Amino acid sequence: MIIIKSINKLKKEVNFKANIGFVPTMGALHEGHLSLIESSKKKCRKVIVSIFVNPSQFNKINDYKKYPNRIQKDIKILKKAKIDYLFLPQKKEIFKYKKDMRLKINKKNRILCAKFRMGHFEGVLGVVNQLLKLVKAKYMFLGEKDYQQIYLIKNFIKNKFITKIITGKTIRDNNYLPYSSRNYLLKKKELIKASNVSKKIKYFHDLLKKSLKNIIILKKIKNEISDLNVKIEYLEVRNKNDLSKKINKNNFKIFIAYYIKKVRLIDNI
Repeated sequence: MIIIKSINKLKKEVNFKANIGFVPTMGALHEGHLSLIESSKKKCRKVIVSIFVNPSQFNKINDYKKYPNRIQKDIKILKKAKIDYLFLPQKKEIFKYKKDMRLKINKKNRILCAKFRMGHFEGVLGVVNQLLKLVKAKYMFLGEKDYQQIYLIKNFIKNKFITKIITGKTIRDNNYLPYSSRNYLLKKKELIKASNVSKKIKYFHDLLKKSLKNIIILKKIKNEISDLNVKIEYLEVRNKNDLSKKINKNNFKIFIAYYIKKVRLIDNI
């Protein structure tokens, strides 16, 4: 595994004419990331993983500062995974061309996380824009846990980059909790609480699969989740294809964002 910390070295080391797979991350790697890496290794000749904690996608400076930093452990994980390149871009290089970072999402997409985290996805898209200009990958691998993010990135890169997005299913632990870097910020009891939230959403999902009339118990589900001492930011049922509220039994997804103390978590089923 070659570790690359500058754009100049990236250009020298990587043959972008090869079949390149790209897995962008913010570090604190887990089974979800490893699943994407394995998919990339199967489909592509060479694999690049990036680790860059993007300050522009955090709404609160403390949230950015508290984001788990496990870089040495991450390097060991990636060496074991036998990737080809680890790209650790410097903040000053990524933010060098500020005009490329000034992106907007349209009003109809200011829903779910975009409604509650102003500027978050603009920050995500700005960095994706920069990374894809640097890492001219044939494929980029993203996990479905960040479903709204994938939807916005797909729309953004369409007709702008040659890169195609391949999505990986959300990977969950034995208690049905989706793997997330933020899970490292939770204590054992809090992880159990978070897994119970996901189980309740799965229960609700199964009821809606049987009949959309069961949506009338949405308020009941919200109350049951709140009783776990969890603060719900949103809990919505939307069309998985365009994130509208036009749903049927075959196209819906349930989206939730919530807080356990000060840690914000998301899930979708």
